[in-house]
Amino acid sequence: MQVSIETTSGLERRLTVNLPAEIVDKEVDKRLQQAAKTVRINGFRKGKVPLKVVRQKFGAGVRQEVLGEVMSRSFYEAVQKEQVKPAGQPSIEAKQTAPGENLEYTATFEVYPEVELADLGTLKVERPAAEVTDKDVDSMIEVLRKQQSDWKETKRKAQKGDRVTIDFVGRKDGEEFEGGKAEGQKLVLGSGQMVPGFEDGILGMKPGEEKDIVVTFPEDYQAENLRGAEVTFNIKVTASEKPELPELNEEFFKSYGVEEGGEEKFREEVRGNMQRELKNAALNKVKTQVMDQLFEKHQVELPAALVAGEVRTLRSQMVQQFGGQIAAEDAEKMLPATMFEEQAKRRVVLGLVVGEIVKQNKIAVDADRVKAKVEELASTYQQPEEVVEYYYSNRELLSGVESVVLEDQVVDFVLEAAEVSDVESSYDDVIKPQQQG
Repeated sequence: MQVSIETTSGLERRLTVNLPAEIVDKEVDKRLQQAAKTVRINGFRKGKVPLKVVRQKFGAGVRQEVLGEVMSRSFYEAVQKEQVKPAGQPSIEAKQTAPGENLEYTATFEVYPEVELADLGTLKVERPAAEVTDKDVDSMIEVLRKQQSDWKETKRKAQKGDRVTIDFVGRKDGEEFEGGKAEGQKLVLGSGQMVPGFEDGILGMKPGEEKDIVVTFPEDYQAENLRGAEVTFNIKVTASEKPELPELNEEFFKSYGVEEGGEEKFREEVRGNMQRELKNAALNKVKTQVMDQLFEKHQVELPAALVAGEVRTLRSQMVQQFGGQIAAEDAEKMLPATMFEEQAKRRVVLGLVVGEIVKQNKIAVDADRVKAKVEELASTYQQPEEVVEYYYSNRELLSGVESVVLEDQVVDFVLEAAEVSDVESSYDDVIKPQQQG
């Protein structure tokens, strides 16, 4: 096999491969001879079809099949020989394929870029330090009670947290607009479900009362004709309900899986869950800072094939979020690549940088950490032992956990080199979602 390689542009390479004719011709002959023993052709008994007839009828198809296999196999042998690492599938173009002639083809592909790691000591990370206090536990229990609250009809003035049933009509410049009218709509005041000012305008109203309120739609509202518009809503409250919280009793505790031990055991369970959440949230905030800075500090030339692959993955994930209701042929039109390109590029850069840190520092997946992670995931199920066994019997699931653990190990490695400062924080500050930049 003769191989030559040239750089066409940036990360793109063109590989030219020349193979002796006999490699393809011998394999074609071998397959045709095997076919002659089994094929059925009118006028001939099975196994008695002359090779010449078999070649006339099937030769072209068999040759194409063999050519594809030989080119695919020899391509990977060639890149190993040339010590290049393709990023994505090659575009193969056959140049010479006639019987009796050497097979020659070109393969155009991108290679992985070289990643020069930045000085990890220049990273600055703020690590949140917080504890779960008794007050935090009290607040969480109130949240859990509200989740199971019943609604009781009331005639008093509507307060924040009450659920009202309303009829309303919205008018812009005196004209009703699409989507601005409803009857019998239930609304929890303070939920932020409606445009700013709408729910505040209902506070203090009693069932049977009616009034007009004026609100201004946000500048980024989804309906273009309403962005920044001043609108008048006529609102009538037809019913009002106040939340009735459940008692902290055995029935309530059992609804959260605490069969024995009463309130003390229930609070212990709540605190344990909150501590797990706090730990994971703190780790995620640190991890996000590390990844943000690794992304910012590394300028990497990206293979288009890798970016395109991430775009496909992100699009597929969004389709799943829609419940898989978008047909594959419609997904690209409805969800164009431009929607995902920035996120895809970030993921490719971080994948390359993290991979280079792993490679240069010989970081291997810690089996004990993988086991601990699996057990942590399983702990939220009723039969954790069965879940652990399932993870270890499913290679794909376990690989996912191993990837997360390896990434966590990289973060730990970076933190050893980075400038890290602990910042006193509250449970709520650590738990609340991070704002997207």
